[in-house]
Amino acid sequence: MAIDLFSGAGGFSRGFELAGFNVVAAVENDPPVAKTYKANFPETYLIADDIKDVSEPTIKDVSGYGRGDVDVVIASPPCEPFTPTNRRRMQDPVDRILSDPIGQLYLHAIRLIGELKPKYFVIENVSGVAEGPIRKVIEDELRRSGYDEVYFNIIRSEKYGAPNERVRAFVSNVQLKLRESRPITVEEALKGLPEPGSPWPPNHDYPQPLSRRLERKVSRIGWGRAMITFEGADSRRFRNFIRLNPKRPAPTVMGSSRFIHPYEDRLLTVREQARLMGFPDYHLFLGGRDSQYNMVGEAVPVPLAKNIAEFLLTLLDNEGRGFGRDG
Repeated sequence: MAIDLFSGAGGFSRGFELAGFNVVAAVENDPPVAKTYKANFPETYLIADDIKDVSEPTIKDVSGYGRGDVDVVIASPPCEPFTPTNRRRMQDPVDRILSDPIGQLYLHAIRLIGELKPKYFVIENVSGVAEGPIRKVIEDELRRSGYDEVYFNIIRSEKYGAPNERVRAFVSNVQLKLRESRPITVEEALKGLPEPGSPWPPNHDYPQPLSRRLERKVSRIGWGRAMITFEGADSRRFRNFIRLNPKRPAPTVMGSSRFIHPYEDRLLTVREQARLMGFPDYHLFLGGRDSQYNMVGEAVPVPLAKNIAEFLLTLLDNEGRGFGRDG
């Protein structure tokens, strides 16, 4: 079985569920995100509380599983303190994880992993956590928690079934040896969707119309071109409102990212954006429209999560644990 920390809307959990895991408990504090998670995983015990106030006894009280009982802990702490798209991130890398209150949440994920003592853990975040002094802090904390083997797996999601180009660090106590697949294009990911506004699937309403001025501007943007750029940390430039190339995977889907449809002069619907992250059409997103887009962009791509889960399930089955599918 598995426990999901910083579960978000459930991309990591969905992939693990599809692989055959029983996700027995999850922690998510943001109200609309927590409601979204619970709507999609009604059998999972959701702890809608600040992770700083959550401990192993809390999880055992609600789920019945505690120290040494758990096969896998998965976690996706907030990336804002570490991502280069955040121009306000702290200058000193160590401060980003030790002083930034949001960055410290990564350490609380490690604390809970140390308390629960799962057989395996996987912590997802931007690739910057695998570099320099932040990496050393993470390694030291995990070793203090009882895990001598620490791997920083740098994974490109498009190589493992996700229709968007996304590089992330998955920190784990085992080297992740995943099954590669060919890249999935935007055209393939969006195939079969009806016109926006149809009764099914959910979250497929027309996005807010563009002004006539913006619509004229959008009409002149070719595949792979962006309508705007913005400045991140260290004066790095990033693109947004990109016209998707239908013959390629999408650029990185982020909470702040918005994409222009490859053939129509409009933004993608939430459902279309969710397709680019591999969410099945029955996965529901609640709350305001911006919140829904953010939930999609901040998730772990579902096909990649499933790939990771299948690898760990093979390890557990080989060890004869017997808890992966039914426990």
